[in-house]
Amino acid sequence: MDKSLKVGRGLDLSIKGGAEWSTPQEIPAATVALIPDDFPGFLPKLEVKEGDKVIAGSPLMYDKNHEEIKLTSPVAGTVSSVIRGERRKIERVIITAEGNESKTFTVDSTAASIAQALKESGLWAEMRQRPYDIVPLPDREPRDIFVTAFDSSPLAPDFNEELRGKQKEITAGIKALASLTKGKVYVSTRPEDSFEIPAEAVHCIVEGPHPSGNAGVQASLIAPINKGETVWTLSIATVARIGALCLTGKRDYSTVVAVTGPEIVNPYYAETVQGAAVKTLLGGHLPSDGKHLRIISGNILTGTKINEDGYLRFPYTQVTVMAEGDDVDEFMGWASLSPSKMSVSRSFPFSFFKKRFSPDARILGGRRAMIMSGEYDKVMPMDIMPEYLLKAIGAHDIDMMEKLGIYEVAPEDFALCEYVDPSKTEIQKAVREGLDWLRKEIE
Repeated sequence: MDKSLKVGRGLDLSIKGGAEWSTPQEIPAATVALIPDDFPGFLPKLEVKEGDKVIAGSPLMYDKNHEEIKLTSPVAGTVSSVIRGERRKIERVIITAEGNESKTFTVDSTAASIAQALKESGLWAEMRQRPYDIVPLPDREPRDIFVTAFDSSPLAPDFNEELRGKQKEITAGIKALASLTKGKVYVSTRPEDSFEIPAEAVHCIVEGPHPSGNAGVQASLIAPINKGETVWTLSIATVARIGALCLTGKRDYSTVVAVTGPEIVNPYYAETVQGAAVKTLLGGHLPSDGKHLRIISGNILTGTKINEDGYLRFPYTQVTVMAEGDDVDEFMGWASLSPSKMSVSRSFPFSFFKKRFSPDARILGGRRAMIMSGEYDKVMPMDIMPEYLLKAIGAHDIDMMEKLGIYEVAPEDFALCEYVDPSKTEIQKAVREGLDWLRKEIE
C-alpha cells in the first residue's frame, strides 16, 4: 500500500540555469579520479601504486578497519598518479582510461553473497548509515533502508528521466536490499514519477519543497531513528547499480550528469562515468566574458567547490557553475536593493516577483555569533530544534546532542539552515565535525 507524505517546511530556490531533459550527450572520460573523502567513515589503504594497470571494478583501496569494504576503479587503464596531502593523506587516485575490460563479481540470491559482492564492488560505500552519516558498518544490520528516487535540490537532475529503461535493475536492486534487513525498504518518489515499486518495498509518495528529496528527511518523517538503531540511506541510482550487479555480475559506473548553473551556456545532460574529469563536461559551455567563476561538483547548497581541472565528486550527478562575485563592483555592496539580488526575506522589495535569479558566491555580510532568530525552523522539516542542536554540538554536550536528535541528521539536512542563517555560520561543517567527534567519543 502506498504511503503519502506532505513536507510542509523547506525552500525551493528560484535560480537560472536548469537543464531541460534531452538525450544525454555521450562524453567519454579520458581520466577519472577516486576521492576517499567522498566516503565518510572510510579509512583508505592503497592496493595500487602509480603505473599499475587496472580494469573497471578492480580494487584501488580498502578500509583499514573493515578490509572487505573496497573502493574500485570506474574504468580500465593505468594509475597515473596518487595525490597525497598533509601527513601523507590520500587525497585522490587518478586513472588514465584505456580499454573496456571489466571485472566480473560472483553473486547469488543469498543475503551473504549480495553483501559480499557489494563490499567488493564498491557499492557498499555508496550507501550511508544513520547515525553518523558514514559508510555502513558491516557488523550492524539496519532496522530499515530508505531509498530516495528524486532530488529536490536546486537545478537537480531528473532521476525519472535518467533511469527510464532501467526498471529491471531497479526491481532487482530493491529485492537485494530487502534481503539485507529484517525491517522494511522504503522507496520515496514524487507523485509524477513512473518507477514501479515491487512488493518487497513500501512506496512513499512525497510532496513538498527541498529538502523533501533528502533520504534522511524522509526517514525522520516516516520512521524516526532512535538511539541504538541503525538505518541505511541511498539514492535510486545506487539501487539501479546494485540491481545491475545482481543481474549481470558487472559493476555499472555510467552516470548521467546535469551541467547547470546561471553561468552555463546552454545547460545540458551528459553521459559519462563516475569520477570523470569536469573539464570535458564544461568544454564550450562556459562564458567568454572573463567573469570569475565558481565551479561546483553538486548543487549550490551542498556541493564541493572544485577547479576547472577537477573531477566529479560522489554522490553528485550535477555540475553547477555560478559567478564567484569577487570581481563585482556593486553600489552599496551587501546593502544594495538591486532587483537582481535574491533574498528569502519578504521584506526585500523584489521577493514577491516570480523570477529566476543569477546569484553569485558572495556571503553578503559578516560572520558573527549565532542569532536565535527562528529562521532555521522555517526551512527544517525534521522534528528537531536545529539551533539548540547546533549549540549542543559546539559545546560537545553528548547528553543534549542525543536528546535533540543528533542520530537522525546529516550535514546536508542543514544546508538550507546555512543558506538562511543571518550569522553566516558554516553549519554543515559544524555538523560533520560534531558527528565525527561523537562517534569517536562513543565508539
